[in-house]
Amino acid sequence: MSGFDNLNTEFYQTSYSIDDQSQPSYDYGGSGGPYSKQYAGYDYSQQGRFVPADMMQPQQPYTGQIFQPTQTYTPATPQPFYGNNFEDEPPLLEELGINFDHIWQKTLTVLHPLKVADGSIMNETDLAGPMVFCLAFGATLLLAGKIQFGYVYGISAIGCLGMFCLLNLMSMTGVSFGCVASVLGYCLLPMILLSSFAVIFSLQGMVGIILTAGIIGWCSFSASKIFISALAMEGQQLLVAYPCALLYGVFALISVF
Repeated sequence: MSGFDNLNTEFYQTSYSIDDQSQPSYDYGGSGGPYSKQYAGYDYSQQGRFVPADMMQPQQPYTGQIFQPTQTYTPATPQPFYGNNFEDEPPLLEELGINFDHIWQKTLTVLHPLKVADGSIMNETDLAGPMVFCLAFGATLLLAGKIQFGYVYGISAIGCLGMFCLLNLMSMTGVSFGCVASVLGYCLLPMILLSSFAVIFSLQGMVGIILTAGIIGWCSFSASKIFISALAMEGQQLLVAYPCALLYGVFALISVF
């Protein structure tokens, strides 16, 4: 039997090793018979020799904490648009688009009909002045005992829409609705003077009719002058002044009657 064991060990080389000193022996018969033999142990450390070296990936140690994964990027802090302090922020009126210098220049252009209008300023969409003038016109009518705020805003909206369509048909460059509303609102300033006169005396006489006609001509001439300069419509001022006169004539009728 010893010769057979030696032959079997030399015939096939395996990863098993026989160590008579370290491995226990098992005697199944209890008498030291042929089944009494020491069984070899398996060397598990030799399994790795069959794996190629290029397939082995080095394991990196985990440096994070439990339930707290390692942060792989740093979030960028949002940068303020105007700066870190309030001194770098623009004024509130500038953010709202309210420029008192331009409002004053437009008002002077309306009050002075013969003054040349600046087309770059008049082409801006500024509704702060027109809203103030509409409120002032309704307030003067209220002082005369006429509550006509709804008529003032309704007629203004319809008139601005009509002039917007008409000017887009007549001009080559086109115009925005905000620009039309801004110009017509600023040119309502002489009508406030007419409604203020109606508080003091009646406008249904001859003097009132002449004054009303002059105010209507003043408003329509100023509005047409601004539209001509802003839209480069030379030679068409009378064509633009006629629909403006119709619109301001309705406001004059509200003031007189």
